[in-house]
Amino acid sequence: MKSARRRRSRWGIKAVTGLTIEPCAAPLGAEIAGFDVRPVLHEPADHPLWQDILSAFADRKVLFFRDQALSPAQLVDFASHFGPIGHYPFAEPLPDNPDVIAVIKEPDQKTNFGGMWHTDTPYLERPAAATALYAVEVPDEGGDTIWSDMVAALDALPWGLVSELSQLRAVQSAAKNKRELRADPLHDGSMSGTHEEEMDTQQATHPVVRTHPLTGEKALFVSPAHTTNFAGLSEEASEPLLDELFAHAIQDQFCHRHHWTPGTLAIWDNRVSLHYPLNDYHGHRREMLRVTIDGEVPV
Repeated sequence: MKSARRRRSRWGIKAVTGLTIEPCAAPLGAEIAGFDVRPVLHEPADHPLWQDILSAFADRKVLFFRDQALSPAQLVDFASHFGPIGHYPFAEPLPDNPDVIAVIKEPDQKTNFGGMWHTDTPYLERPAAATALYAVEVPDEGGDTIWSDMVAALDALPWGLVSELSQLRAVQSAAKNKRELRADPLHDGSMSGTHEEEMDTQQATHPVVRTHPLTGEKALFVSPAHTTNFAGLSEEASEPLLDELFAHAIQDQFCHRHHWTPGTLAIWDNRVSLHYPLNDYHGHRREMLRVTIDGEVPV
């Protein structure tokens, strides 16, 4: 799948406010170093600091802020600068905050939440635009998350294939790989039987190549966790090309692997990235707080 195109350099942000924006070596990801988000949580999105942060987010797709000390309400305040707060349909929120869910793996659990390559909620008519995740408790080793740049993945495909894919739509299903995507049913209280029934029927059809509504970039919009088939084709007929796309999209050249530390805050753009939370920390506890940012109908 070698492309004759040369991908342009996308890192060129100059922070006018003095923020230290350190890009990752991968085509996506950047750390906003030495910055406490709390003093600007109640500043509007057009504040110069937020404009720098939002520009970096548009360019790098995933941002990391280490050594934060956030309450669930402050996490929501942070996420609201990236768009309207959304709702994840298959887990119960915190009792005192309907916008936040706790993603917890206890030491005796074997499976982890969302433990496959995926983008969040593509099975909705309006998939999540972004997700904010805050590390409350993480193991010293293991529990990393990997992100893949789906703009870079699309750019690396041959022109002819991109042209073909641009004419296709794909079915995204919440029920695909349901057993692997849910947390351990012996210990997890976040997913009820009612939620599982909803997963069986929740699906949507979206373009295989979608256009980012703000940047205009085009990205591959399929994932191993949720894409079942191309619209108008059976799963069996769709499988060879989908498997080829899945394998292509998660190559190391497109990926950044992040090691969490307590207090790390991350936000990523679901419209142009996949992510994969590794499940390699059995016997240790991991607790994250998550907020979803509402999206739009993909085009």
